[in-house]
Amino acid sequence: FGSSHFGSSPALGSKRAGHSRSPRSPLSFAKMDSNAPKLAKVEKVLGRTGSRGGVIQVRVQFMYETSPELAGRSLIRNVKGPIREGDILALLETEREARRLR
Repeated sequence: FGSSHFGSSPALGSKRAGHSRSPRSPLSFAKMDSNAPKLAKVEKVLGRTGSRGGVIQVRVQFMYETSPELAGRSLIRNVKGPIREGDILALLETEREARRLR
C-alpha cells in the first residue's frame, strides 16, 4: 500500500520539490542589500551651486548601520531641495563625488 501510493503520482513529488524553494532566499536578500540605499549624515553645508543656486553642496559621512564597509568615509555631494546639518540622506550611488565649489 505505501510503496504503490508514492509510485502512482510522480508529478506530486516534483510539484513539492519545485515549491519547497522559498521565493525570498538568503541570496536574494544579499542582492537587494547591495542595491539598498546607503545612509549618510550631513556633516557640513558647504554652499549653493548651480546656475540659479538651486543645488546645495554638502559633506556627508556614511553611517555604520547600513554600510559597515563605508562607515566613517565622507564625500561631497550635491543635493537639491532643503537640507541642513544633521539630516540623513539615502544615497543610491556611493562612488561619485561632486566637484568642489570655487
